[in-house]
Amino acid sequence: MAVLLLAAVAMLGAPPTPVPASAQAVSRDGLPFDAYLELLKARARAEGVSEDTIARMTAGLTPNDRVIRLDQNQPGTATSRGYPPMSGYIGTHVDAARIGGGRAVYSANRDILARIERQYGVPGPIIVAIFGHETSYGQVKGDFDLARSLATLAWEGRRRELFAGEFVALMKIADKGYDRSQLVGSYAGAMGNPQFLPSVYLRLARDGDGDGRADIFGNRADTFASIANYFRDAGWRSAEPWGVRASVPAAFDITAYRTKLVSPVCPRVHERLSRWMTVAEWRAQGVAAQRGLPDDTMVSLFQPDGPGTPAWLLTGNYRVILEYNCSSYYAMSVGLLADEIVN
Repeated sequence: MAVLLLAAVAMLGAPPTPVPASAQAVSRDGLPFDAYLELLKARARAEGVSEDTIARMTAGLTPNDRVIRLDQNQPGTATSRGYPPMSGYIGTHVDAARIGGGRAVYSANRDILARIERQYGVPGPIIVAIFGHETSYGQVKGDFDLARSLATLAWEGRRRELFAGEFVALMKIADKGYDRSQLVGSYAGAMGNPQFLPSVYLRLARDGDGDGRADIFGNRADTFASIANYFRDAGWRSAEPWGVRASVPAAFDITAYRTKLVSPVCPRVHERLSRWMTVAEWRAQGVAAQRGLPDDTMVSLFQPDGPGTPAWLLTGNYRVILEYNCSSYYAMSVGLLADEIVN
């Protein structure tokens, strides 16, 4: 690394034209942006990215101060144990517009979705619900230049290795023939209809229409196949729903059944869930599924807004949705939207 840094600095010595002031900025460890960019180029080159792609994807790059501010303003781990009501979140995320949009997408792509469901085992309504939540059915995908954003976040240094890897992954995607103008997305690197990070694209994006290209930016079939492949990879079980509504006795004390599971990535995501028991075991405690589930299905009881409010029995597929976004608000809204799309 030291040799690469010296080489990078040497290449930058006495530039023939003035460098923009923003490019003269330094990271938290004192490394100039242009010097660090040479390190990223060297890493991409070593991992097989073509010189033409490196040149066109890094031309004119400067740090993006807005990206740094957005990243630094992300909330940390909350100390309060309070939660906003689930009902309020569901009301704004599973609303008439999103339900109507989902039904229209599902209807227009029914044959494609049926084929993908047969191939991957993931229901079409779940795929469409993810599409709806991530980008409002392709309408809101972000407009940040991903090369600039990822280079900025890697250089800034707070999560350098993560974003350096994503930058190189983006170069590999560009090497497949994507123009830089197509490779735009969120400030933190999520892109396309399913909002995949570049490394996720390389690992899980799939060609859904047989044209030899996994275009998650404008191709619906590729988008659906890629989301389905993500879910299959995360362990989706084709024979199970994500969860069903449950009836709970009035005096039932759910706190006596709290889980001890702790996610290393999202420490609080399982906090309000019960331990996992079979449907038959829950029935013996007076908790009954309102839709049929086999007695031996392992489920977790979730009553997010407290006694007397709606409750659900969640299957292992709920945890698969959490793999996409580790928020119970997100996972519940995806599941409920998927149900509404076909109701």
